[in-house]
Order: sequence, then structure tokens, then C-alpha cells
Amino acid sequence: MYSLFFNLIFRRMDPEKAHHLAFRWIRLAARVPVLRTFAAAVLAPRYKELRTEALGRRMHGPFGLAAGFDKNAVAIDGMAMLGFDHVEIGTVTAEPQPGNPRKRLFRLVPDRALINRMGFNNDGSAAVAARLAARNPVFRTTLGVNIGKTKVVPEDQAIADYVTSTERLAGHADYLVVNVSSPNTPGLRDLQAVDHLRPLLAAVRAAADRTVPGRRVPLLVKIAPDLADADVDAVADLAVELGLDGIIATNTTIARESLGLASDPALIRETGGLSGAPVKARSLEVLRRLYARVGDRVTLIGVGGIENAEDAWQRILAGATLVQGYSAFIYEGPCYARAIHKGLAARLRDSPYATLADAVGAEHKKVTA
Repeated sequence: MYSLFFNLIFRRMDPEKAHHLAFRWIRLAARVPVLRTFAAAVLAPRYKELRTEALGRRMHGPFGLAAGFDKNAVAIDGMAMLGFDHVEIGTVTAEPQPGNPRKRLFRLVPDRALINRMGFNNDGSAAVAARLAARNPVFRTTLGVNIGKTKVVPEDQAIADYVTSTERLAGHADYLVVNVSSPNTPGLRDLQAVDHLRPLLAAVRAAADRTVPGRRVPLLVKIAPDLADADVDAVADLAVELGLDGIIATNTTIARESLGLASDPALIRETGGLSGAPVKARSLEVLRRLYARVGDRVTLIGVGGIENAEDAWQRILAGATLVQGYSAFIYEGPCYARAIHKGLAARLRDSPYATLADAVGAEHKKVTA
């Protein structure tokens, strides 16, 4: 049904306009008590075997919404209603910014992918913090807050910019993510180099502890799939050194070659980050490398090209405690999370693992046994 709707309606619309329209419907549905209760019953069934503990939180399952869909924290309950076990908002910057000029979002339908160069368009951390402070949650869900650098802030002031957002938002976050891997803010990816990343993460950690003295807010970093293997290892080692709580692997890619893309060449040439199915193999490769390096010492979140339950299951076996999706949600529609939960529960029942936690990193443990 959704596939027909997508082809007849959404596919004919500008992608960003379609996003805002769908977003509006989700928000409206979540405001109507009877409708949201019915929608959650249908779209967010719970499976006891999928209950997950991660980042100090107990969650209904391991599958969440990646950052980028709800930049301004306006549809957290709506996304929980659709079955996402955790919702990561953002990326939020210290100052409000409009993002890059339109057109800035492109669908590569034959490749089940997206290219975006949104440029961290958001209301700014002060406005988002106020919104979160006023929020009265309807559904219990884990909330991640993803923060990035304001575009106009020079690199030598980046730490102060991240600290400002941390001070405003840490108290509202179940976990906090430092995004240094978007390709759409000039110079941002340079911060992934460990010499830049070490002081940045240390400063954010200190700011979070200072702002929320009674609770340790878990801190994660989100990295790009385009990092060289040696740089992936360096980030992994830094995470252990600093006692980082987690790493999210991965963000979008700037690569186009060797991905076998079948879409219109004019679309493929658009600048920005490519997400969806073409990123799947490299994101999984980075995840495996990270787990081989850090094991169970750092929580890993797998994201990038997760279209179905098998993709999510492979990330768990490779070492991800949590998994996230975004691009496939555009193509799969409101039953996306439901299908992944159902498929994960079936795979766990058919596996030799007693719990989902036992399956995390199992492929690596099997090789080294």
C-alpha cells in the first residue's frame, strides 16, 4: 500500500516538500489520543526478547531513528508511535541556521538512496533546549541529541561552539552525540583527526558533567564511512582512552565511485552526503573494524543502509548493540520499524543465542574462538 502511495504521490513531489508533508502528518497523528494509541498498537508491537540495555537505558528494542529526520525535536512522540525504540534528534548547532540553499535533497530511487546537502538547518540549541524542557512525553523512548558545529564558526572556535550546545542540551539528553562527520559543513570532517577530536571530546565531556552533575550523560561520536582504516582504528583507540560511551558508524559518504549506482548520472553528480543502500557494505566494514578494536568496552551503534531485519541482524552480529535507520524509512514507510522488529525477533528465535545481547559481536567471537 505504501509503495503505491510513494510512487503516486511522494515520488512526484520535491523530496524536501514531501518530507515536511509526511512529518506534519506524523506530528498531527501523535497529537490525537485515540489515533496515536491505535497507531502505536499496530506499528509498535513489543517483543520481550528484543529488550535492550544500552547507554544506561532500558529500551523496548535495539532499533532507533538516526539523526537528520527530526532536527528540531518536534516529533519525538510521533516517531516513537511509529515504533522507533530510540530517537536521535538533530543535528543541532549552537546558533540557528537556515542550512544550504535549496534544492538540497535528492532521491536516487533505483538505488534506494538519498543525497543531501542540508547543511545542519535547525532552530539552534537554545530553541531546541526550550522545546525539550517544555515537552510532556506521551510515549517512553530514549532520546539522543546530536550536536554539530555552527557553519560560520571558524575551526579554532569549534570547541567553544560545541560546548555551548552541550551546556544547553545535555540535561535533556539520554545520550549526547558529537557529529564531526557530515560532509555538508566546510571543515567539519577535519575534526575527526584525533589531534582535533581529543580536545573536543574532552571539552564536551567536561561540559556535560558540569551541566548535569547528578547524572553521567553518555557521550558518543559519529564518524564517516570515508575514513581510512588507520583513522578508524585511531578513533577507536581514542574512544577507549577517553572512556567514551559509544561510537556511531557511520554517517553519509561523499564517495560515488565503485558503488554501482544506477540512478540518473545528473543526480549522482550532486554534491552532498549519500545515504541508503549503497553505503551498506562500507558501514558494515567500519563497524566490524571498530568492534575488533574495542570489543565490549565501547557501545557501537550501526547505521547506514539498514533496509530490513536482515541488515539490522548483520549489524548486531558484527558488534552493534543498537542500530538506526533513516533513508530506508522514506522508501518503506510507516511499517518500517514494525517489520524490522518482527524480523529481528524471528532471527533471534532461530539463532543459537539466548538473548539479543549474546548475539552482539557474535561473528567476531566465533572467528576468535
